[in-house]
Amino acid sequence: MRPVGWLEGRFPSIEQRGWTRHSHAGYKYLLYIPPGLRPDSRVPLLVMLHGCGQDARGFAEGSRMNELADAYRFMVLYPEQSRTVNPFGCWRWFDRETLNGTGEALLLARLASSISTRYPVDPARIYLVGLSAGGAMASILAMRYGARFAACAIVSGLMYKAADTVERAFRAMRGESLMLPHDGAADVLNGKSADVRFVPALVIHGDRDSSVHPRNAQQIVEQFRRFAELTRGPLIETEELRIVSLGRPYRQRDYLQEDRTLLRAITIEGLGHAWSGGDDRYRFNDATGPDASRLIWEFVSAFRREIDGRTAVAISAAGKTTLSEQAL
Repeated sequence: MRPVGWLEGRFPSIEQRGWTRHSHAGYKYLLYIPPGLRPDSRVPLLVMLHGCGQDARGFAEGSRMNELADAYRFMVLYPEQSRTVNPFGCWRWFDRETLNGTGEALLLARLASSISTRYPVDPARIYLVGLSAGGAMASILAMRYGARFAACAIVSGLMYKAADTVERAFRAMRGESLMLPHDGAADVLNGKSADVRFVPALVIHGDRDSSVHPRNAQQIVEQFRRFAELTRGPLIETEELRIVSLGRPYRQRDYLQEDRTLLRAITIEGLGHAWSGGDDRYRFNDATGPDASRLIWEFVSAFRREIDGRTAVAISAAGKTTLSEQAL
């Protein structure tokens, strides 16, 4: 087992047919390993995708997710966008290659799978989280590679196929999406990929978000709900609760199947485009609660994914790609 703390590495070197727009050589990641793990441990892995204007380290510090990792013993993977690919650090969630499951979606899926085979990770408890552009990318990964993740959380993000060009991306951020949520869910299922499977989801958004319109949160919820209906059967919508805790009040609505919550929408009153309960010394964090990191962990950690032979083989094959890393 490697030392606890931070490890830095590069993305797996893989080839993608037809993906020649830019090299993926500049992509890197940070991996946080909490203390107390043994070689025979099998712990959850949380994959955290940062937003525009952020990097892996800043996202970790701002969200304070590593504090929860220490308390609950899970590993945290922070992929980082290459500034050569996008000078603002934005994941290219609007690229058509990515929307089709290749491009950066494939790079990220392979990275998560590779890490899960090289470290003491429980493959049934790999979770996906994204903020803003990272939230939009998380939507794509949940739709295209859902068989690899047990649950996900999307904060201030956008739904799968909200846009397919830079121009349309800006329109989508204003709430004018390219595709209806139901059509996007049906579209991904028509591909009949072995990686496609429903992923339980938590959607968090501030009702004062002026960068990504709150309408996007409802579109994400509608898309995940439709996906569940097409693959698992109907979800029962609960009455909305208004929860007053330390910090801002928030509204919560759950969607259940057989008395189990598979989809949850949280709207935080008065919150802008930021991670709630974060360290506001870092961009896109708001120190006022509720604590988004804790809300996310409490939701996703309730789920384990089913692993059949086909999924296990896919993860094993992905783990054969080459990674380079060093302790920090």
